[in-house]
Amino acid sequence: MLKKIVVGNWKMNPLSAKEAEKLFTGVAKEISTIKKIEIVICPPVLYLEKLKKLSKKMILGAQNVFHEEVGAFTGEISPGMLYTAGARYVILGHSERRSMGENNLDVNKKIKASLSAGLRPVLCVGENMRDEEHAYFNLVKTQLSECLEGIKKTSILKIVIAYEPVWAISTTIDRKDATPADCQEMAIFIRKVLSDKFGSDAASVRIIYGGSVNEKDASEFLKNGAIDGLLAGRASLDVKKFIEIIKTCEA
Repeated sequence: MLKKIVVGNWKMNPLSAKEAEKLFTGVAKEISTIKKIEIVICPPVLYLEKLKKLSKKMILGAQNVFHEEVGAFTGEISPGMLYTAGARYVILGHSERRSMGENNLDVNKKIKASLSAGLRPVLCVGENMRDEEHAYFNLVKTQLSECLEGIKKTSILKIVIAYEPVWAISTTIDRKDATPADCQEMAIFIRKVLSDKFGSDAASVRIIYGGSVNEKDASEFLKNGAIDGLLAGRASLDVKKFIEIIKTCEA
């Protein structure tokens, strides 16, 4: 049985390697007794080499990757480079990347390249808004179907699905709070879509929640959201708050 998982997405923070080291070691000092969950930190890529030397308790991840391994692709970073730098997970399909123009086909290529390099993708899916006709289910189904097109059944357990309702994240204008019931509804639906596509193995795929989760609501989402962990953004930049989320998941 796969462990529950907490992923911290630092996004474009902090400003310096010194601050990144302080944040990373601050978390590492507080998790010596944590055994039941995986803790993944996804910092800006230039901090990976430094941070991988500081703690074996936490796993490193990246926030994006390119789908080619080598070549004339200015500014891009390949899956192999990330793996060599210390990353073992990579967040793909994040709503902030999608808002920059990334589509399901792009994400599909990145998932395949990441798996080939030994990286475990954290695939983000989620609707921009909820409508009374429930069309958002079709949107999420399309994201899953297209992003996972051509993925072998033997590889599906290497992928984590992060449900990220865009309408609930902190940067969305007029955002609304998602509830554990919202999360549970979608988690059950996601598992059904995966089951239809990959068969019984999909029952063990880890589904996590990532809509502006914080230390105050983590417990309710974990108890009642039908999920296997959490994807924290802003809260992962605060040692105290992130540790609370980790310990809640452990409990």
